[in-house]
Amino acid sequence: MVVDDMPANIEVIYALLAPDYEVIFATSGEEALELAAVTRPDLILLDVIMPSMNGHEVCRRFKADQVTQHIPIIFVTAMGAADNEEMGLKLGAIDYIVKPYSPAVVKARIANHLELKRHRDFLDSLASIDGLTGISNRRHFDECLRRELRRAIRARSTLSLIMIDIDHFKEYNDYYGHLAGDDCLKTIAHELVLAPRRPADMVFRYGGEEFVCLLPDTHGAGALELTNRLLGQVRTLAIPHVASESQVITLSLGICTVTPTLDSQSEDVIALADKALYRAKELGRNRVEVAP
Repeated sequence: MVVDDMPANIEVIYALLAPDYEVIFATSGEEALELAAVTRPDLILLDVIMPSMNGHEVCRRFKADQVTQHIPIIFVTAMGAADNEEMGLKLGAIDYIVKPYSPAVVKARIANHLELKRHRDFLDSLASIDGLTGISNRRHFDECLRRELRRAIRARSTLSLIMIDIDHFKEYNDYYGHLAGDDCLKTIAHELVLAPRRPADMVFRYGGEEFVCLLPDTHGAGALELTNRLLGQVRTLAIPHVASESQVITLSLGICTVTPTLDSQSEDVIALADKALYRAKELGRNRVEVAP
């Protein structure tokens, strides 16, 4: 993302980078903050001297927001004094390019920083994956829920959460053994990941035999439609479970749908979905319940 109040400067950088990268741009600090929160670019090229909100303040705000704080920022400016460069780096920028610049040097620096970011992203992804099922883990869920809550607050949009539990899983492990239990968890995880139809929808292993599905921009009707599909898909697998009333593996699910406000907390949303899940278990399992 290129942030500069001068369209001519944006055009020069766009012509330089467009053959190799997808380039988006903002012409003010306010626009940059909004655009980055939605698109989460891999790298930001940021001018310092801009009206209304200068580049230093934009950088401070990027680094103060958990959604954007890890996006690398390169200042591109005519302010070439050493104290200006020092200030930019202290604010959290990873590099400082002074105009006029060499196009070849700019391209090389950008390529190097993007390569470093790819390595960091890979390491982060390893820490976010559940070792048994291969899907996202509880740590990643906590991060994503906090991020999507903030995004929903800004956009005044609706968010749904589905808590999922495999029915009588302890009895399954006791009867079939833990190796079979691990295979069952992997099969269910694979089925759950295939069910959502939008890239923004995410499935995580919450812990033990529990999973959770996070659905941004989703009303209750959409979440209910997905849960019914999940129920049907798992029933169709017909994984034998002699200790269950259904004689096959089934799920219990709880849905929570909220339009969050500034007071909304991740824990509150999880608690609502968890109560709905508990009610589904109380009422006989193999069913969906919706939080009021």
